[in-house]
Amino acid sequence: MGDLFENYDIIGAFWVTIQLSLLGAVGALVIGTIVAVMRVSPVGVLRILGAAYVNVFRNTPLTLLMFFSVAGMAFILGLTLSDNLSTNAYRWAVIALSVYHAGFVAEALRSGVNTIPAGQAEAARAIGLTFGQSMREVLLPQAFRGAIAPLGSTLIALIKNTTVAAVILGTTKPEAAGMLQVVTENEGASLATFGIFAIGFVILTLPIGVLFTRLSQKMAVKR
Repeated sequence: MGDLFENYDIIGAFWVTIQLSLLGAVGALVIGTIVAVMRVSPVGVLRILGAAYVNVFRNTPLTLLMFFSVAGMAFILGLTLSDNLSTNAYRWAVIALSVYHAGFVAEALRSGVNTIPAGQAEAARAIGLTFGQSMREVLLPQAFRGAIAPLGSTLIALIKNTTVAAVILGTTKPEAAGMLQVVTENEGASLATFGIFAIGFVILTLPIGVLFTRLSQKMAVKR
């Protein structure tokens, strides 16, 4: 087992997984918040666009998005994010993870907004707050508190879905799944090898699940 860590950069592969997870989570949170606001907007066109985004990206396989980002956007349309192939694939992987999971973030926040009593939105309008001010000052802070548990589940799913990035990253800049493929191709499949990578993902996801569960209990909005 020690030879695996000496011959292969397994720690580095998991570091790439962590980087993809963090950048994808930030992107998904930003995009998802915007889409959630569109979903509850009083403007009908924005609600339709928000619903279309959620329906399209939540029902499109992440593998297809990954492949389209490189084969479609980069090779066919020429929209590259870097002259370096591995860096270009890495950046497109972050974008694909962000836009895919943003749909789940948006639905989590929308459900959080829907749990807020309508009287609070009416009170915000009564004191002269615009829709944007109401969302920023009154509704979104409570929505985030109410959506902590589903947001945690989305983050865990995002971490596990970074394995799909192996489709476009290959062996040039492999994350955990890509490194597992390299190891099994060179050393053969073994329970020890799979166990190492499985434990690695447990270490990444288990503390997050515990943390978000405690946060959801501690920050739950009492009605």
